[in-house]
Amino acid sequence: MRNKALILALAATTFLAVPHDGTAQETITGDIVGKADAPNKLVFRMTTDGPRNNEPAYAQGYSKLFNDFIGKHSDWQIELQMMSGDIGQEQARMLEQAKSGSAPDCAAVDSFVLPLFKKAGVLQSFSPYFTKEEIDQLFPFIREGITGSDGSIYAWWWSTDLRVLYRNKEIVPDAPKTWDDLKKAALSSVEQGMEGVLFNGGRYEGTTFDWLANFWAQGGKLVDDDGKPIFGEGENRDKFIKAVNYYRDLVESGAAPKRVATIGNYDDFNAAAAAGTTALFVGGNWQYAQLKTALDADEFAKWAFSPLPGPTADQRSTGTGGWTVAAFSKDTEKVKLCAELARDIYMGPANALQEQLPTRADLYDKYEVFSSDANKTFAAALKFGQARPGAPVYPEISNQIQIMMGKVLTGVQPTEAAVDEAFAASLSAFKRS
Repeated sequence: MRNKALILALAATTFLAVPHDGTAQETITGDIVGKADAPNKLVFRMTTDGPRNNEPAYAQGYSKLFNDFIGKHSDWQIELQMMSGDIGQEQARMLEQAKSGSAPDCAAVDSFVLPLFKKAGVLQSFSPYFTKEEIDQLFPFIREGITGSDGSIYAWWWSTDLRVLYRNKEIVPDAPKTWDDLKKAALSSVEQGMEGVLFNGGRYEGTTFDWLANFWAQGGKLVDDDGKPIFGEGENRDKFIKAVNYYRDLVESGAAPKRVATIGNYDDFNAAAAAGTTALFVGGNWQYAQLKTALDADEFAKWAFSPLPGPTADQRSTGTGGWTVAAFSKDTEKVKLCAELARDIYMGPANALQEQLPTRADLYDKYEVFSSDANKTFAAALKFGQARPGAPVYPEISNQIQIMMGKVLTGVQPTEAAVDEAFAASLSAFKRS
């Protein structure tokens, strides 16, 4: 198991230097896709969802997709710009570049900050390049997220995800359905030599988003219809505090290790599963495929996933996020090519390649990979999912929740005081906007 993971890691570091096939050597050179003398150029800033993915099989698959795409657009050259490891800072920097007119032509925009880009008016309309039928097939929360106040769409949200609870069935045979169930299962795993349940608790958007399901499961609301923060008022405050204390109790009881306060990367959970140090973690649906790749078959067979536990078995929720492709360039031809890139590479093919959940309902029947029991279960769970509120103040709310969580999980500040500070700061940010 460890050897397989090591081999994959070593392969990832050398993969880009090795030609994948006969065409890759001709059309992908470093960060350039297409011929050197192509008369037109598009700058595309991207995440690792592309030829430089750390997983060799995904990198090779994306290389083929980009080769096929440039083969249809031989008069274009695409420069691939990779985002830094800190996606939050990268997105904030790109927003400032867009405001000043120095942003890339086309880019990956995280769905949780898309409202900020829309509000700033820096995105170009994709409506001319997608049919009404394609747009109508989008899940409602996806369609709402990309649509502007004028009814036009300003990005293509191509992948979505949800959070689930992973468990090693040898250590935790039954899926925990409630918060109490999870605490008992985690404490039992500690008695068996594990470190308890793992979750994001550091300064990281995943900390906020993974945890929010516990607030939403109670019917809590972060903002009102005008986008004003309300999570620190009345019943919402009570529900919010209850959800925070749930995490705090996991740490104080020993059901979760103290180190969760510093975790800000889903890869840590895969590593812990591979090392055999944990039997429980809160993660994303995409990690199921990653575990399958990283673990030997007999080890992978021990792992299962289930919906996130709620305060009661009937109170469940899960966060749904994902990535979009959007255009900043005011050049109509570049906007068109950006939209076509979103369609030809990401809208379906990339979903199937990485088993990232499609945002169009009809794509689940088109690709065989989504007919697996696991992906059918993920797709069914999307109807219980909740996206981040499309309010411009959300990134600051998330930031304040991350700060609050650090104080609470480390015992620096009582829950109520930390929550009230987070709410006051979020409300202040809203009033300034």
